[in-house]
Amino acid sequence: MKRLFVAGLIACLSVAASAVAAPLEAYGRLPAIEDVQISPDGQMLASSVTIGGEQRYIMVKRIADNATVYSVAAGNVKLRDLSWAGPDHLVVTSSRTSSARGVTGGRREYFLALLLDIKSRKSKHLLSNEPNAMNVVARPPEVRMVNGSPSLLLYGFRMSTERGSSSNRLYLTVFRHNVGNGSTMVLAQGEEDVDDWQIAPDGTVLARSLYDQGTGQWSLQMRDGSNWKTVEQERLPLGSPRIRGLGRTADSVVTLSPAEAGEGDDDEDAALRRTMREYRLSGTWNLPPTTGQLLHDPATGHLIGGGEITGDTSRYSFFDPKADAAWKAIIRTYPGQMVTLASWSANRRRIVVKVDDPKAGPAFAFVDLDARRADWIGNVYNLDPEDISEKRAIIYKAKDGLDIPGYLTLPRGKDAKKLPLVVLPHGGPAARDTLSFDWWSQAMASRGYAVLQPNFRGSAAVRAGLREAGFGEWGRKMQSDISDGVAHLAREGLIDPKRVCIVGGSYGGYAALAGVTVEQGVYRCAVSVNGVTDLRRMLLTAQNGPIRRNSTLRYWSAFMGVDGARDPDLASISPAILAARADAPVLMIHGKDDTVVPYDQSRVMADALKKAGKPHEFVTLAGEDHWLSRGETRLQMLQATVAFLERENPPR
Repeated sequence: MKRLFVAGLIACLSVAASAVAAPLEAYGRLPAIEDVQISPDGQMLASSVTIGGEQRYIMVKRIADNATVYSVAAGNVKLRDLSWAGPDHLVVTSSRTSSARGVTGGRREYFLALLLDIKSRKSKHLLSNEPNAMNVVARPPEVRMVNGSPSLLLYGFRMSTERGSSSNRLYLTVFRHNVGNGSTMVLAQGEEDVDDWQIAPDGTVLARSLYDQGTGQWSLQMRDGSNWKTVEQERLPLGSPRIRGLGRTADSVVTLSPAEAGEGDDDEDAALRRTMREYRLSGTWNLPPTTGQLLHDPATGHLIGGGEITGDTSRYSFFDPKADAAWKAIIRTYPGQMVTLASWSANRRRIVVKVDDPKAGPAFAFVDLDARRADWIGNVYNLDPEDISEKRAIIYKAKDGLDIPGYLTLPRGKDAKKLPLVVLPHGGPAARDTLSFDWWSQAMASRGYAVLQPNFRGSAAVRAGLREAGFGEWGRKMQSDISDGVAHLAREGLIDPKRVCIVGGSYGGYAALAGVTVEQGVYRCAVSVNGVTDLRRMLLTAQNGPIRRNSTLRYWSAFMGVDGARDPDLASISPAILAARADAPVLMIHGKDDTVVPYDQSRVMADALKKAGKPHEFVTLAGEDHWLSRGETRLQMLQATVAFLERENPPR
């Protein structure tokens, strides 16, 4: 019998097995379990769960007897990270959309850190009373054991106190908070161009990264006594690689940078992996390449391995053969499933993993290596196996012969012939879809649609050279790659080419709108969620934002194939400028608190469609951000999308 650690709290979310499809709420509400973190001593499990798909709770259970030792309602707070600071304290990172006094550029997404004392049940907002500092963090806090006591490294923002510096300029600064006595000190005061820091295990400053936005020059400096020594310098126009933690020793740091495929290198997976480089004052080493996650020892912080996505399989490799063998033993416990590391105890013998089963969906599990046992914690979504549709990997040819990988989800109980299709391009665009569970595609498949998720050129971490093939192809071959997938499925007889709609979020939202303006004659309808519509306006927004990032502008310009916001070629690939060409009904959905793609992007498109007399709808998600973080508005988006699809492209 599999033991459910959180079953008592989320039992009310269970969806009974039925001959009909599960309600949209089962897919659209927030996950029943969002995260599970095991305590350093391996005795407790801290989880962030939701009730009714909207109200979040943080709860702590003792593994030995499954007893709840702590529970607190987080309401509709946007939780971003949960971690332990010793055996008795939890660090909760959340975010909110707001304006900050003295900071120009309008509303932004700000991250806050809260320290919870499990025993006393008291809480404390970190950095709330520090002089010359904001009460926000740039990323989740890190834990260091200093003199045997846990301390938190808080990456915040502070005005420089140096003589002659601008009094209103905020710099990335590292604070150290002593969990035991509650004191906070400035560990590393930020300076011009410093965009990252690395702190040694003993709590001292080890290294810093500097990036000149004007020239694109990146430098890595390490502390050499009382001075800084530059150990690496490189021009990187598309942005700084940043520091990725400690290396294999306490006096080393590691960075990751893209690796180019060598001539004649036909190992696409190897060519895709990024160079992992370790720096010390005494020298530099190239470590085994990785495609993604770096693995650090939870007790020492030292680098011990890396995670990879090879094709559609996630795997980890460790420098230590014993650790590698232990992980392979875990993998064998869940054959045919994608297993990823969620958290582990300080000695790495008790581990929480996320298991993505193609037939049952994702779930969390607890593994005790010493006891040789594995127990189920609970499903991420409350879905029965019959509520999950088959998802298969496919490859098709673009018009120019380029292989485009992607995924096709087929509705249950329907013959794979002449199906209605929803094309679902991902955001980014330098991102990717995977074979793992996707709530958008599963929800639409449950209504009777086949769903195509193409990894078009410009997608990242799929195949060597695919990302770079997208440079200059925004609205061009990046767009036709998507419609080429429709033509391929039609030739195979799987879908009806007259019953196709396109839906997407962020860049995918742009692709949806471009599918009925830049392109024509392919789709019966288009749905854009938080999508870009006016590229010139978008570039000007980035250029004039609160922090002008030339690297960001160079990144977008590289994909768009233009020379800045004034380039006239932007008009030919901007849906808002081409609204009069729209040849199908359009639904736009946008979060009012979106700080990535401004709400105005959809408003401008709606105005242009109205002026052109084109059929359209515009749904505002009140209080929602770019990532659909709130349960109520996330479900509102899905319900509006499916209702529009069923009206414009009936599945039956």
